[in-house]
Amino acid sequence: MPSRSGTVFLLVATLATAACDRQTPAPEQANVITADEVAPDEVAPRAEAAAPAAGAVDRSHKDEAAPTLAFLDPAGNKVTLADFRGRPVLLNLWATWCAPCIKEMPSLDAAAGGAVEVLAVSQDMQREKVAPFFAERKLTHLKPYVDPEMGLSLHYRVNLPTTILFDAKGRELWRVSGAMDWVGQEAKALMAEATS
Repeated sequence: MPSRSGTVFLLVATLATAACDRQTPAPEQANVITADEVAPDEVAPRAEAAAPAAGAVDRSHKDEAAPTLAFLDPAGNKVTLADFRGRPVLLNLWATWCAPCIKEMPSLDAAAGGAVEVLAVSQDMQREKVAPFFAERKLTHLKPYVDPEMGLSLHYRVNLPTTILFDAKGRELWRVSGAMDWVGQEAKALMAEATS
């Protein structure tokens, strides 16, 4: 028969394990960032409504301005989304360790080079992993932008991958959480919203 302290330990361990699963990401998403993980001044205000399902188009942030947070270009220079104004931008937040991100990368690469600027901004803390990842997978149209402090994903409080479309003035049109086929008809129609 287990001792009383052993029983209490098993009970606490069971409750802790059960509590860990409350933040399980939706299918095709890799991580969840909770309010406990970031300071209140680091994030955008959160809508009270439930988050859309993975793969659903979320238009609840339409017309919000792009954040002014800096991330690194392939040469290691700081840039912001404002540096891309004048042209629509499809911002993809991803990481090399994120399976759904890796799954959608070839179609995202194929979508790059058109009327919409496609920025795949890695949330990897080790930026030296990103360029070799692109080279190994022959992603030739995307450039290895990196956000090693994860400022963008913390600001938006999102799972990876998350993709946000901004118009040429830097205003959000929509966002999608989860992997998507970026060369499919649905994605093409969604991206065309920025150029119409």
